[in-house]
Amino acid sequence: MTTVQRVARIVGLSLLLAWTMAMAACQLGLASAGDEQTQAQGASAAAQQNGPGVVIENEPQMPDAYPHRHYELRFHAHGGVSVLHWKVEKGALPPGMKLEESGLLTGEPERTGEFQFTVSVTDGGNRESAVQKGFVLRVVAALAINWKAPARVTGNRIDGTVEVSNTSPDDMDLTFIVMAVASNGRATAIGYQHFVLKRGTIGMELPFGETLPHGGYVIHVDAVGEVAPKNLIYRDKMDTPGPLQVLVGP
Repeated sequence: MTTVQRVARIVGLSLLLAWTMAMAACQLGLASAGDEQTQAQGASAAAQQNGPGVVIENEPQMPDAYPHRHYELRFHAHGGVSVLHWKVEKGALPPGMKLEESGLLTGEPERTGEFQFTVSVTDGGNRESAVQKGFVLRVVAALAINWKAPARVTGNRIDGTVEVSNTSPDDMDLTFIVMAVASNGRATAIGYQHFVLKRGTIGMELPFGETLPHGGYVIHVDAVGEVAPKNLIYRDKMDTPGPLQVLVGP
């Protein structure tokens, strides 16, 4: 074999080796692309099986509630593929209320206040899919009275002024009465009004006062609001810290 033939043979072998390596690399790239496509298809199928993430739809600030009045609200979520399960994770509901597993919040709150709590929802009972959201529920006094001018003694009179508010969604048939109770238990009415207190009324002034005999008196202020069509009764009351002394008179 001549030198020229040996060189040609070596060049031919080198070209064959290069072509073989290129074909192998090409096949490896196709196989890798096929694996990535298979993985992507598998992930897509898994996402379709699991469904989109669950999202709680309710607003964080919930509608106000009122003491001893029935309250009902249903939590809603979208994105689940099976039955949703609800529970209170943190914080506390107002006493007298409960959250059912179906997402229904119901009950009659026992007292006023602002209550913060966190609710969770799980898709099909799978705790790994649990989604949480915080909420605030205010229980406000539907009927409230406060001192505008606290009861005071002027000569032989006791006078004062209170403010009354109706924050409920209903008009109320209001009875307002103020009693001066002497140390011997004798009670004298020194203020009385009966009228319809419109919903949304804030800080309506109600004066009271009367001439009284010499002695000490504890002042009791009482307001009762009735919503007859709904068979609802609201009440608020307050007293003076101690007896007021009338020093003038018999």
